[in-house]
Amino acid sequence: MHLNENNLDTAYLRYVGRKILFILICLTALGFMVLFSISQGAAGVPIIAVIKTLAGAGVSERFNIIIWGIRMPQILTAVVAGAGLSVAGAVMQSILRNPLGSPFTLGISHAAAFGAALAVMILGSGVMTSSSVGAISISNIYLTTLIAFIFSLLAAGAIVAISKVRGASPETMVLTGVALGSLFTAGTMFLQFFADDVQLAAMVFWTFGDVGRASWSELGILSMVTLLATVYFVANGLNYNAVDAGDETAKGLGVRVERIRLVGMMLTSLVTAVIVAFLGIIGFIGLVCPHMVRRLIGSDHRFLLPASIVMGSLLLLGSDTAARLILAPHLLPVSILTAFLGAPVFIYLIVKGYRR
Repeated sequence: MHLNENNLDTAYLRYVGRKILFILICLTALGFMVLFSISQGAAGVPIIAVIKTLAGAGVSERFNIIIWGIRMPQILTAVVAGAGLSVAGAVMQSILRNPLGSPFTLGISHAAAFGAALAVMILGSGVMTSSSVGAISISNIYLTTLIAFIFSLLAAGAIVAISKVRGASPETMVLTGVALGSLFTAGTMFLQFFADDVQLAAMVFWTFGDVGRASWSELGILSMVTLLATVYFVANGLNYNAVDAGDETAKGLGVRVERIRLVGMMLTSLVTAVIVAFLGIIGFIGLVCPHMVRRLIGSDHRFLLPASIVMGSLLLLGSDTAARLILAPHLLPVSILTAFLGAPVFIYLIVKGYRR
């Protein structure tokens, strides 16, 4: 009996150890990617100089300006936004029990973008500028994020309502997301039609999701919202495991399913709204990363969520670095690259679902 218990303990430790090792490997890769990304750009910076500058042993004033004034805000924004979008996608896939769930595929990003566009163009919360962080700045951050959140919450509420319909399949929910995305895209186009030249230019610029727009102050808001939501998500990992087994099973285990689903959708909508309000639409990160992680370490949310966070940061930062280098010295918005990456994966998941 004791021998069997020892074998079970050993097997469980091995099971946990493999997942923790995967997360540590991803964290290490993320650290190297940060250093590599800082060193790349129109003005190259040697890795040694990057390490010394980050350690406080200033090499030169020029390197200080390049690293701390230009590249660090963009790189840290990619890390935070990638983590937020990825964990939001993982949580949505769980609470909706839909493998195709993500803020982008279910239309929540488009709803947030419409809200941000409404705030920028009708309520005057955004202005065209020419600065180091982009061609548009937000004069009223809180108003823009609030309006984006309200519209993303409307889309999330519609998704939750559809998910309660008996027999609603993942394909049905994705079609609902496509319909919502089309609706809010049409609303954005409606605003563009009546916009003046400056507003129209701002809106077109806005459609290209780019992590290079955020300054240190905006990065602080992004980080705070993402961190608070992530802490809640990770703390509820066991509850998400129960929900994956079905609502009745979860309720039998004492999980308040409706509350978990409602709060989860509200927080994923808030994270999405803040990211879209500051950076524009960055698609497919929330869809691709959780599936990559799930294939490698399984669906246990105690490990899936932390690993998805790190993988999302790594993937978006890697995509942003590649986008900066592909057409150097011209900068390619990262949303273009993530769309090229995510579209084939999205098609594969749909085809695989129908084959089942």
